[in-house]
Amino acid sequence: MRSMWKGAISFGLVSIPIKLYTATEDHAIHFRQLHKECKSPIKYEKICPVCNRPVSDEEIVRGYEYEPGKFVIIDDEDLERIPMPTVKTIDIVDFTDIGQIDPIYYDKTYFIVPEDIGTKPYVLLRDSMKETKRVAIAKVVIRSKQSLACIRVYDEKYLVMETMHFPDEIKSTNQLPPLREVSLHENEIKMAKQLIDTLTSDFKPEKYDDNYRKTLIEMIESKIQDKEIEIPQKAPEADNVLDLVSALKASIESVKKEEKAKKGRKRKGA
Repeated sequence: MRSMWKGAISFGLVSIPIKLYTATEDHAIHFRQLHKECKSPIKYEKICPVCNRPVSDEEIVRGYEYEPGKFVIIDDEDLERIPMPTVKTIDIVDFTDIGQIDPIYYDKTYFIVPEDIGTKPYVLLRDSMKETKRVAIAKVVIRSKQSLACIRVYDEKYLVMETMHFPDEIKSTNQLPPLREVSLHENEIKMAKQLIDTLTSDFKPEKYDDNYRKTLIEMIESKIQDKEIEIPQKAPEADNVLDLVSALKASIESVKKEEKAKKGRKRKGA
């Protein structure tokens, strides 16, 4: 695996040289856009509307539009002159309980791996965070953008960093349409809680998979092999008037039947 960023974690007066590696990968199926008539892939060219010709990457500069149609040019040298201590440093500013961080703040995850010379302080930080059950809040600049970051212990062995949005990047719920007032019957709440209890289990990520992607791959393979494709029937539309208690009861029974069937299949396979 190739590292995508090199720098150091600043932990008080301790500096830990590290590398960052992307921790996730995109498994989404990507489609090309084709011309319907001849099935040729569509090309996208960067065209200057004034010069009326394609332009190469070498001819393109970075511009900030401060007024409609007015730009100031920012080059690499301008960015390098910004006096930011976090340009090559993950600067830890606080430690906190991870339960206090709403997941809406998280953006992207990176594995943190120490350079050989930084292994001892890395392990010291990791084990200290384990014992205190704390995560670190830091600031870091990646690809010309400063982000908040949460550093935590992952898989008992490594540290990972989650880049985070700043508070002003999170949209306010005041921008959402208001919810209408409703009244809940005590029995509805009781049945909903019972359904939650029935569906509650330990989080085991390996038991979840991307069913849509699997089906899409099967459909693509069928088209390649020119086989017939079975299209599943649509689920029946819900009635406008919904009896919540009846629906919750039916849901609980359905979960119980599914659990019973799973146990039966396990016994047969044993």
